Amino acid sequence: MKTYATWFQNDPDRPLVYGEAEIDDRPRQRLRGEPAKKGVLCESVIVGFCGTDNELMHMGREGRLTPKFPEGRNRLINGHEGVVWVPSENRFAIVLIRGGDSYDPTRFTEDETYFEYGCDGADGLFSDRNFYNPDMLLAIPDGYVRAGKIDLEAAKKLVFCDPFACMLFQRERMEDLGEAQNFRVEMARRKCSEEEARRIARDSLFDRTVIFGLGTTGMFIGDLIRRNHPDADILFVSRSPADSPKVTFACETARARYVSTAGLSEEESAALIEKTLGGKATVFLGTSGTEVEHRIAFRHGVLGCNGIYNSFSLGPKITFDTMPFGFKNHLIFGSINFRQSHMEEAIRLLLKSRYNELVELIDRDDFTADPIGAYENRIYAKGAPMKTAVVWNPARVSL
Repeated sequence: MKTYATWFQNDPDRPLVYGEAEIDDRPRQRLRGEPAKKGVLCESVIVGFCGTDNELMHMGREGRLTPKFPEGRNRLINGHEGVVWVPSENRFAIVLIRGGDSYDPTRFTEDETYFEYGCDGADGLFSDRNFYNPDMLLAIPDGYVRAGKIDLEAAKKLVFCDPFACMLFQRERMEDLGEAQNFRVEMARRKCSEEEARRIARDSLFDRTVIFGLGTTGMFIGDLIRRNHPDADILFVSRSPADSPKVTFACETARARYVSTAGLSEEESAALIEKTLGGKATVFLGTSGTEVEHRIAFRHGVLGCNGIYNSFSLGPKITFDTMPFGFKNHLIFGSINFRQSHMEEAIRLLLKSRYNELVELIDRDDFTADPIGAYENRIYAKGAPMKTAVVWNPARVSL
């Protein structure tokens, strides 16, 4: 079947193109132990642009995309954030992006395989239509669809389902590890039962939280920590002016504090963070995509003893001195992904949020006329909005 779409390819000059592409219906498996199922044909309605899309374009320029292509193809139709219409079921849906032969996609192991619609091994949402596993088309709650059209403001919120679900998993993972890391300390300090100590350790991990970097992932994790740990002290750190709209929005949403490190050295930044916190960080989240974050945490000592370093940035290398690392009992971890339950919770929470205020739209015709130019000059350019999305099918959106 042919459809119109954008896709990535290995080409130094044209790594991203728009045109007519051939798609097919390949049986796909949601989880290990389940049967592979033929897809359901869906129509894309609204699609968000993710930093992964920009990274894939750069990989195409460098000829490194081949492992990402669907089997037998020399291209990948991208797009993994958005809303689709399911004609055969007369409903809208959110595509659960990751599936494959694994028991739990958050604990992928060496003998398991996976695919990700629009990211890795399977075509995605930047297409007029595509096939998706029927078990991976998640329902949207009632109240947001009228006369076959979805409310635009609701649709804008739902383009965040993928990263918001990732952050739900990050919060869960930090709670699990924080409990295991420090419950014995709490048990000894408070002379309490193990059960009580685990509860305290799960909460006290966020006593002094540093979120280094203020993109959407940093904003979301701050929000989710606040929702579940009302006494947490949350400090956002970035180079943006303190009065910028995104800083104001993030601090209001997470009831957090903020410091700007613009123009400061690493030593000065570390001193300012520690002074603002009133002590060492109990948990340090690196979301900036730069290698400064780990140097602030380790070399300059912002992360305290028994603290956890959660690396959510993709790309930076983390180094640390093994002597203080061992004696300070630091825990470093990094994990990406989510389960279906996280995506379903993300849908519910996002629809009750204000995150639509962060989304700006680009006209489909403007985007498809010059997709590379749109990426470089609008969507990922300096001063670009926090999130850009495109209404792919205006007939399905209540504008």
